[in-house]
Amino acid sequence: MYENQKQFASIVSSILQETTIADIHTHLFPPSHGEMLLWGVDELLRYHYLVAELFTTADWDLTYEKFWSMSKSQQADIIWEHLFINRSPLSEAARGVITTFQKLGLDVKKRDLSSIRKWFSQQKLDEYLPKVFEIAKIDYIIMTNNPFDPKDAKYWQEHAAAPDYFKSALRIDPLFEDWQSAADVMTGQGYDVRPPSKDTDEGYQFDKKSIDEIRRFLIDWSKLIKPVYFAASFSPDFAYGKDKLLTEIIDRAVIPAATELGLPFALMIGARRGVNPELRDAGAGVGTADLTCLSELLRNYPKVKFLVTVLARTNQHELTVLGRVFRNLHIFGCWWYCNNPSIIEEMTRQRIELLGTSFTAQHSDARVLDQLIYKWDHTREIISKVLTDKYNDLYKSGWEVSREQIARDARTILGGSFEEFCRK
Repeated sequence: MYENQKQFASIVSSILQETTIADIHTHLFPPSHGEMLLWGVDELLRYHYLVAELFTTADWDLTYEKFWSMSKSQQADIIWEHLFINRSPLSEAARGVITTFQKLGLDVKKRDLSSIRKWFSQQKLDEYLPKVFEIAKIDYIIMTNNPFDPKDAKYWQEHAAAPDYFKSALRIDPLFEDWQSAADVMTGQGYDVRPPSKDTDEGYQFDKKSIDEIRRFLIDWSKLIKPVYFAASFSPDFAYGKDKLLTEIIDRAVIPAATELGLPFALMIGARRGVNPELRDAGAGVGTADLTCLSELLRNYPKVKFLVTVLARTNQHELTVLGRVFRNLHIFGCWWYCNNPSIIEEMTRQRIELLGTSFTAQHSDARVLDQLIYKWDHTREIISKVLTDKYNDLYKSGWEVSREQIARDARTILGGSFEEFCRK
């Protein structure tokens, strides 16, 4: 089939470059959401990964308060100066900005931020957005839509239209993170929910009316935005089966609503919010989770589909093993602090070795439209390397693969396996 390993690597790489992708978890929004759709040079440079990196290099006289009081362009300027001019942009987040500029046809050798800004200022969103999708070769993305966020909810309630290549996910974190705020939002939207009450035998619990109303809230919002799945992120202390109120909401409201609608429930486990609150979104940490709680959830609901990603590298092997033993679990992506080439490669190899192609290798988690370009460019390069090695292993055993089979496998781990799982 090929003359040497170098030629075969080139074949696999070319196929990966042409494979279109389903990006199953992002924080992007359609143009109808106005300023919630972030794009352009200043937003790229102000990405919270780079904000955190800035404060590892800046002098102590740059306080958090001083930085947050600056305009967006001033923040971008200082990040450019510290991380791109005074130092080489070697971190994955910094390199990603350079890759994005380069793929857009901009001259990065000059290091001229003003000319780059000028180019972006000339772009029209209705033309630029499909251009980004074309460069990144994305079929569609799945948004994160939070009905507890008044800004996000407002656009949906006004029946704002989204392009077909923007699909939704219903984000429900506030039900678990901040019950009172979530209850206030639901009450404001006409749902009769009440705080959990004290029961002498069972501890605190919700009354049936409140649980029914939470479930109705989830179903009504699902009818409005037509999500692909429910989603929530949890700290490393995720304690299904141990935390009574969390367990009650999942068992009595979320699972029944997901079952009625035939939707998967996506859990993202391991982010410890507010480790350094002064960094805002950049101030989260990571911790190792106890995945026995996830095992219990998977066992309790064998006919409910669960999508799971974990943040801690130390949890990845255990999660992959769970993917082998629970058919209702689909593992996806290299989330947040795992979105680095060395870890992506390690995780992808491990998953292929244990799961074959029955997982989704990556999601972008993009918060800025333009990030789709670099996140998928870098991911394609890594997956190409891993697949080349795996096909070479097969070849040594006497099994050859065709271009068509490589293309099939590539699409499977870049969206196809997810789509197949959701259809079950």
